[in-house]
Amino acid sequence: MVELAIITPSYAPDFELCRDLNTSVLACTPHFAVHYIITPRRDLPRFSVLRGPRTKVWPVEQLLPAYIVGIPGTNFWLNLRRPLPPVRGWVMQQIVKLQAATLIEADMYLLVDSDVAFVRPVTAETFWRDGRIKFYRKTAGIDFNLPRHLIWHDVARRLLGLRRALPPLPDYISAFNVWDRYTVLALQQRIHEITGRPWIDVVAAQLHFSEFILYGVFVDEILGPDANVAPTDSLPCHSYWDPYPLDFNGANQFINTMTIDDVAVMISAKSHTPLDVRRAILSGLRGRATKGYE
Repeated sequence: MVELAIITPSYAPDFELCRDLNTSVLACTPHFAVHYIITPRRDLPRFSVLRGPRTKVWPVEQLLPAYIVGIPGTNFWLNLRRPLPPVRGWVMQQIVKLQAATLIEADMYLLVDSDVAFVRPVTAETFWRDGRIKFYRKTAGIDFNLPRHLIWHDVARRLLGLRRALPPLPDYISAFNVWDRYTVLALQQRIHEITGRPWIDVVAAQLHFSEFILYGVFVDEILGPDANVAPTDSLPCHSYWDPYPLDFNGANQFINTMTIDDVAVMISAKSHTPLDVRRAILSGLRGRATKGYE
């Protein structure tokens, strides 16, 4: 049996979203699947109410070496070995996803942000094909119109000891993503071998970074045919990326475009969609999931 762990970095402004996500995880995943919520220590009192047999709430500090410390009152961190530049909270969220592989002994990690929720049953087999873990890759998905993505590719290739590549390049970023634990551990070791430094220190020093692109480049260009993956250009999460909020009419349109294969939805937190609209969407989608699609 393939063990599945769900991992979510979160923080206080996203608490209600994370609460809804956690409720959906408990409802839609097997009894042995555990949801790991990782949050700054200052936010533990709020998130601790979610703790339970299948919900672990960990402070970020639990996953970090003692020489990386949070700056009080901010969303920045300091590597005391190399204090400048400070580590941004967004980069730290990506570090803890990678570092989780050293502490969570599940075969498969489902990486899910707080603004995702499950609406249909999810098991390890959801992300398994022909004996391999699904690997999200959108071929030629990145070109010169996505300059930040190109920077993330450059950083990933440098950390992995690869030459710079020109677009079009694959896109590996998805609303939620699935990783093989042993691939993550091998990735960490590769960065250490190339740089001669602990991989956490190397990643923490980056101003621009994408954990998904790092993982994807490693799988495609370092592991190659030896990778235990089944490439796919889609994962079953119905997503809303627009930067403006959905209203109830927009929610109905969103519901109507969900496919029978989708097991989750993502309504970007940056859309600032009201909580009552989000919950109406989730309620409607769960109802449709139980009744079937016409």
